[in-house]
Amino acid sequence: MPAKSKAQQMAAGAALAAKRGETKKSELKGASRSMYDSMSEKQLDEFASTKRKGKPEHVGEGKRH
Repeated sequence: MPAKSKAQQMAAGAALAAKRGETKKSELKGASRSMYDSMSEKQLDEFASTKRKGKPEHVGEGKRH
């Protein structure tokens, strides 16, 4: 499943780095912290590898599912 926004893609990248031991879990905040706790490394990799071109910065309130 691809990320829906640039912010989501970047949060997944931060969580993935922590899962891989490249950064500390204690450095994560907000969405990246919850992604770390609730998603597998494979899921995070799929979100983080999403291309940013054409993605909105943030998903608008009316567009969330």
